[in-house]
Amino acid sequence: MSDELQRGLEGVLVAESDLSYIDGEVGELQYRGYPIEDLARNATFEEVLYLLWHGELPDRDALAAFSERLAAEHAVDDAVIETLERLVEADERPMAALRTAVSQLSASDPEPDADPEDVEASLRKGRRITAKIPTILAAFERLRQGEEPLEPQEDLSYAGNFLYMLTGAEPDDVSEETFDMALTLHADHGFNASTFTSIVIGSTMADLYSSVTGGIGALSGPLHGGANQDVMEMLFEIDESDKGPVEWAKDARNDGVRIPGWGHRVYKTKDPRAKILQGKLEDLAEASGGSKWLDYTTEIEAYLTDEGLVEKGIAPNVDFYSGSVYDHLGIPMDLYTPIFAMSRAGGWIAHVVEYQEDNRLIRPLSRYTGPRDQEVTPIDER
Repeated sequence: MSDELQRGLEGVLVAESDLSYIDGEVGELQYRGYPIEDLARNATFEEVLYLLWHGELPDRDALAAFSERLAAEHAVDDAVIETLERLVEADERPMAALRTAVSQLSASDPEPDADPEDVEASLRKGRRITAKIPTILAAFERLRQGEEPLEPQEDLSYAGNFLYMLTGAEPDDVSEETFDMALTLHADHGFNASTFTSIVIGSTMADLYSSVTGGIGALSGPLHGGANQDVMEMLFEIDESDKGPVEWAKDARNDGVRIPGWGHRVYKTKDPRAKILQGKLEDLAEASGGSKWLDYTTEIEAYLTDEGLVEKGIAPNVDFYSGSVYDHLGIPMDLYTPIFAMSRAGGWIAHVVEYQEDNRLIRPLSRYTGPRDQEVTPIDER
């Protein structure tokens, strides 16, 4: 057994998985052997969920049945809405509200005592969780805007239903397709921090509500989720300044400020998901007639590329373009990371179910560095 310390478990192989393959050197991402570019352009988010959970893409009949079962689970218990109302009154953050509401979902689960080793029962729980997250997020946003939550529409797609419940209007085709694609791009990404957190919890044979709640908690940390919001805040800051995007970026770098949305723990070249979202941002800009965010991001990317950052392995990641996409769709900034969770929950569920099929409790070691053999001094003598 090696006693070499690997901080953050970096480079440590802890499990095998059939779910996602990443080659950070060339910028490649695949789900179960399908390139992300192919899935994003030719499969819906529902098809991707089916692929992650069942190991293959569905045919038309299987997809119809799967989508119908998913849509039938969108509604949440009144008690959850009441909890969201109290959280809005307390000015709770959206990610914390989501964490609380997802944990509460277990109280109304029709299979509370299902064995975690029962894969089909776990997938049913996973379907209920995944279906209800959009309803929770949309309801929370509408409540804090002083509006009543909207009932989900079972005849809409997963992406379309969320946008409808959020805005009160059915989305146009470009918006629905773009959001659906964004969900696909964020659905899975190997053993990232939130996925590993979910797996660690699952390795105790806890239920999926515990695993997904833990995943949300991990994703809420600023070192994991949230970079897309940082990018959007940067773009607003540029827009409110008297500087162009390149001048702003130059000054930021001279001041030692890191440009958000650049660099990734895995990718050493441009994130393949960023390339896809950049293209969708172009579509949205053309459809809306507003190209400001596209212009800012592409100018900053060209400048930083000329400065040699990409050659050094520091390149645009998915967050560099996702925030601008969400802003075009009318989504508030502090919902960007919760939307990340809405998508990634499908991946968390897939990983937990996969790991539990050949489960071993995850229990790493630590090296003790404190004192030894101390004696307790009586309390009156301390």
